[in-house]
Amino acid sequence: MACCIVQAQRDVMVIRLLDIVFSLTGLVLGFPLLVILTIIGLFDTGSPIFRQERVGRYKKPFTLVKFRTMKPDTASVASHLANASAITPFGGFLRRTKLDELPQLWNVLKGEMSLVGPRPCLFNQDELIAERDQRGVFNSRPGVTGLAQVNDIDMSTPVLLAETDQRMLHHLTVADYFKFIIMTVAGKGSGDRVKP
Repeated sequence: MACCIVQAQRDVMVIRLLDIVFSLTGLVLGFPLLVILTIIGLFDTGSPIFRQERVGRYKKPFTLVKFRTMKPDTASVASHLANASAITPFGGFLRRTKLDELPQLWNVLKGEMSLVGPRPCLFNQDELIAERDQRGVFNSRPGVTGLAQVNDIDMSTPVLLAETDQRMLHHLTVADYFKFIIMTVAGKGSGDRVKP
């Protein structure tokens, strides 16, 4: 038992080190792409960077950053409650390719997120917060992707999402970390559902 705990602690430390290396490398090497997408986003919505307060580790608030995919006047709700008509043409491209998530590398570098973990929710998602809270999900950093995301489980099913998050966190290894990242980059999972 003690051996398993020590191994789990090592995995957590290694994953944080990998987060720092990958996010810093991604921001440096991806800087030209980030600039290009920002410029195109300026023409698309006039406000290319989207900032939103989310629930972080230990339920502390943090500001998530990503590329804007919806019109600036869209209500601040979970994606599954938003309407597809709010997504701009360029925003649709960003969502399909998952390029809208690139700025979150900054959140990862700062330690507010991990590349792999439960997707951070909004503070008004009471049912999901309660379900995650009772399962200890908030003891870990939220992530860009994870087990739920690569299996098309999103915030429209809060109980299933919280259960999946808990299962992932209880068994997360360095090998799983790489597996979820590779699956996401390869296009597995469609992202958060949006109402048609």
